[in-house]
Amino acid sequence: MSEGITVAEVAADRPHALGEDFLQVENLKVHFPTEDGLVKSVDGLSFDLQRGRTLGIVGESGSGKSVTSQAIMGLHRGSRAQVSGQILLDGEDLLQVSDERLRKLRGNDIAMVFQDPLSSLHPYYTIGNQIVEAYKVHHDVKNSAARKRTIEMLDRVGIPNPQRRIDQYPHEFSGGMRQRAMIAMALINDPKLLIADEPTTALDVTVQAQILELILDLQREFGSAIIIITHDLGVVAEMADDILVMYAGKSVERGPVNDVFYTPQMPYTWGLLSSMPRIDRVREERLNPIRGNPPSLINPPSGCAFNPRCDFRHQVDDPQRCVDEVPLFDPEQLHPVRCHIVPARRKEIFESTIKPRL
Repeated sequence: MSEGITVAEVAADRPHALGEDFLQVENLKVHFPTEDGLVKSVDGLSFDLQRGRTLGIVGESGSGKSVTSQAIMGLHRGSRAQVSGQILLDGEDLLQVSDERLRKLRGNDIAMVFQDPLSSLHPYYTIGNQIVEAYKVHHDVKNSAARKRTIEMLDRVGIPNPQRRIDQYPHEFSGGMRQRAMIAMALINDPKLLIADEPTTALDVTVQAQILELILDLQREFGSAIIIITHDLGVVAEMADDILVMYAGKSVERGPVNDVFYTPQMPYTWGLLSSMPRIDRVREERLNPIRGNPPSLINPPSGCAFNPRCDFRHQVDDPQRCVDEVPLFDPEQLHPVRCHIVPARRKEIFESTIKPRL
């Protein structure tokens, strides 16, 4: 983001596009049996996404963000993972379709940009060969036509001299170029849903801005729905229409980007925002990181999973509820929150205590 612009100001400039219901995730659970116990990586997650809109999923490492994206892509099939719930893509349940049907959908209707392009690209094959293969899997065309399409897409994502670059290997590309090549591969078939898992990790800020702008440009061109998974709230403010905050495998807050940045309701979201540096003014106070560590997903805390780290438990009428009861989360609300503090008191705390720190 540009110097002097706050996250909230960037969020305020994001349009709220309207589109058709396209992706619906209902009560998704992804559990992994281990020798130490059952790891509940995702535990009852629900959200939806419309065409032409971008959903940002944020949270600390281990909150279940990437596992969710892998479940949507069907990447847990054949593993020991226990996956249940519903993932409806245009009305079709991805958890119930055959492997053959899923292969047809993957890459054609849904595509993913992975976090580390160097490990995602095969080192023994040229960039062009890998993108050509991704195209030919879904189109009965000659190699020459697939190669032409690949060159066009490499040029579209901003890779210079694509006629020469198409025959180079991944190690001959810079980190930003590899990420662009991954985006070209993901978009080669004009997918209706694009999942970007930490697409700007390990890239310098200039390249980050170029990659994000590229994804938004392509969304405007193709009308794709986008899920962007990140721990960087600045990236979410730049790109997302809606935000889903995850903690310990559950959704704890969800709403339009402006609502979540301007009037966050969950103490965990307050902690995430308070730990961000300001770039528009000299900060007089130290950053306020969230104390403690994320919980074990084998033996999570009882009640509200965030309660051992929460500085506002005493604001609940009966603080024991935080230990005894899991807060309800109503996905039908515009801005649902998983917290026992009553809404009026949450608003008062934010205005008097949290907002002055941001």
